[in-house]
Amino acid sequence: MTQRLGVIADDFTGATDIAGFMVENGWRVTQLIGHGPAQVPADVDAVVISLKSRSCAVEQAVADSLAALARLQELGCDRFFFKYCSTFDSTAEGNIGPVTDALLEALGQNFTVICPALPVNGRTVCHGNLFVNGVPLNESGMKDHPVTPMTDANLQRLMAAQARGQVGLVDYHAVLAGPAAVRVRLEELKANGVNYAVLDTLTMTDLPVLGEALSELKLVTGGSGLGAGLARFATGGQGAALARELGAPVAGGRAVVLSGSCSQMTNAQVAAYQQKAPHRLVEVARCIEAPAAYAAELADWVAAQL
Repeated sequence: MTQRLGVIADDFTGATDIAGFMVENGWRVTQLIGHGPAQVPADVDAVVISLKSRSCAVEQAVADSLAALARLQELGCDRFFFKYCSTFDSTAEGNIGPVTDALLEALGQNFTVICPALPVNGRTVCHGNLFVNGVPLNESGMKDHPVTPMTDANLQRLMAAQARGQVGLVDYHAVLAGPAAVRVRLEELKANGVNYAVLDTLTMTDLPVLGEALSELKLVTGGSGLGAGLARFATGGQGAALARELGAPVAGGRAVVLSGSCSQMTNAQVAAYQQKAPHRLVEVARCIEAPAAYAAELADWVAAQL
């Protein structure tokens, strides 16, 4: 890889997702928490900074994202990726649109893509509409999200409501025709004054096509699936072999899993986990009322589990 990719992720789990997908496809990746001073190995292909900017105030999300951009530039990154959730978690005010606009302005650019799709997890985009396991986004469990309820599945409308520019579509016909056709469509949209291009994506095999088509774009935005596509194109499809060659650190000992989401998917995962391992509900009120004492109680319980 001749250019180092800098990824700005709007939460920690999303940062870990995209880092993992890129490693699976043969890239060396360093993940950082926050945008403070940092050093990374000289041979990494991508640096991922995890923020906590998905649901905070717009001004804070923009400020943190710009600080992360500056840190990534200091670390030698030449191209950039704004990573958000595959369900496009946001409100009419942001934060996806305002952060994208701020990053474009800081980089002296006026065009990028919108690609939250992650087909392996059932997140697909067709005719610009986002689906979750075949169900329109606004009919999925995301419609009841307490912070960012998703009431529309159309990514063009969602982005237009919270960003400054015009939104267009690269439909599935172009994606099926290959990287050259996608590039032609992107140039057409740019020539017509479009600032954000939503990318139809139905299968995981579409992602390397998009990865090649977007390989020279200064800023891309989307979910972790697009990160896999960029890495797979860059490694010529040899990612699995490269990942085995690089290996992965394995820590010994026991582990604790903390789950803080109430989404339908997380609830299903927790229910499955409860059949296999000791589990305990964390009482939020006690975390607030007596955090030190309650933390000690939880730690004692964990240590007692075999």
